[in-house]
Amino acid sequence: MKIEITPTAERHLSAIDAWWQANRESAPDLFLEELAVAFDALASVPLSGRIVAVRGLPGVRRVLLRATRHHIYYHVRKDTVTVLAVWSAVRGRGPSASELRGT
Repeated sequence: MKIEITPTAERHLSAIDAWWQANRESAPDLFLEELAVAFDALASVPLSGRIVAVRGLPGVRRVLLRATRHHIYYHVRKDTVTVLAVWSAVRGRGPSASELRGT
């Protein structure tokens, strides 16, 4: 499976990585390392994530990055996993439907 990242998710990834680099002196690369492992897993087993109900956007799934406590929100179409958002699990809520749509 191919992994694609939406512009919205790319912005999330950049912001999270910048924060992690600036604030996690003992493990500044942990977020990117955990993300790479997760992307490899999604490419191999794309349906492994839990389905999340999002109004008007069926088939959204999420997986948890345990060490950094972020969720990857994505959907699977044919031979592509599209990453829609990366969101802190400690926020207590996921991204809005418009955030997942990139609008």
